[in-house]
Amino acid sequence: MRLRSLPRRPFLRLTTALAATLAVLCAAPHARAQDKTDTPELVIEDNDFLGPGGSDIQSTIPLLTNPHIKVLGFTVSTGDDWENAESAHLRRFLEIAHREDIPVADGAVYPLINSVPLMLLHEQQYGTIPWKGAWGGLGSIATVPATQPPLPKLADGMPKTPAIAEPAALFLIRMVHAHPHQVTIFEAGPMTNLALAIRLDPSFAATAKQLIFMGGLIDTNMMSITGNADFASDFNMIFDPEAAHITLTAAWPTITVVGNLSNDIMMTKPYMARIASRVTPVTSYMSHYFAPLPLWDEMAAAIAADPSLVQSTVKAYMDVETTRGFSYGHAHVWPKDLAPIGMGVREVTLVQKIDTKRFLENFVAQAQSL
Repeated sequence: MRLRSLPRRPFLRLTTALAATLAVLCAAPHARAQDKTDTPELVIEDNDFLGPGGSDIQSTIPLLTNPHIKVLGFTVSTGDDWENAESAHLRRFLEIAHREDIPVADGAVYPLINSVPLMLLHEQQYGTIPWKGAWGGLGSIATVPATQPPLPKLADGMPKTPAIAEPAALFLIRMVHAHPHQVTIFEAGPMTNLALAIRLDPSFAATAKQLIFMGGLIDTNMMSITGNADFASDFNMIFDPEAAHITLTAAWPTITVVGNLSNDIMMTKPYMARIASRVTPVTSYMSHYFAPLPLWDEMAAAIAADPSLVQSTVKAYMDVETTRGFSYGHAHVWPKDLAPIGMGVREVTLVQKIDTKRFLENFVAQAQSL
């Protein structure tokens, strides 16, 4: 039967249906691309959130302000400070930034093996560790309690928002399995929570999208003599070497290491003045608690949020020394041909250079937008 012999109304319905089908088919690739573009990147930040202010707390800013990032949560472990104080400072900052909607999961109070007495013994045998975080800071470890003290009065005020009831390791596992191969784990403190998640669930690392971490300083021995010895100290690895080893030898799809250039960009008074030139609760908070330190965690977070900042990288295999001695907690790298691959070491991407100007410009705008 020829189309011209069809009644007018069915013919119109047929042509309309054909046109609609063609429109859907033609638009489908674009729709799929658009859906992919509009789907936010999922991130969890694990950190030792020393506060108030400073690099740990400020590392949240590139994640909170990027429209292409959805922060599933923050997880906390002892490191730069005791875990209970870190969690409180973080939750207080999220209140100031009006982001109480993001869950905070409290995590490891102590490293897997390391302890106050063991770090004290290490110093007696092998020399002073410049920065000891919760266990003495830049001072002495001799009078530090071996257990977490009660939460002190906080300069920035007590938060009203509680941490969630779920421990950090279980939260990490649940989120990764709820979004398989989609969650970036951004690590900017000791890796205790990640190691616990890996030991509880051996599929955890492989089910994540990637690991990006601030740490893994390489070839900084001379810097401890000619520069700032504290800045040459790889505290995130030193505080819990066993956790770092477990984490770096797990089956992550990819691992990106940011520590080696983390000392290159400083938070200076003129730069803070640029941030504080627009007065908001967040910029006022940052200015009040200004600390002239490298933008360690802020830069690593910016890379996690926007990988296009990276301009140069190199591949290597990495592990952390867990044998007791002067190198305990120090990172080591090998080329592939020399790496002890049979011992589980994995390839990592070492970031060598970023677009510093764009990072600094972006961070000013991001801090002012909260």
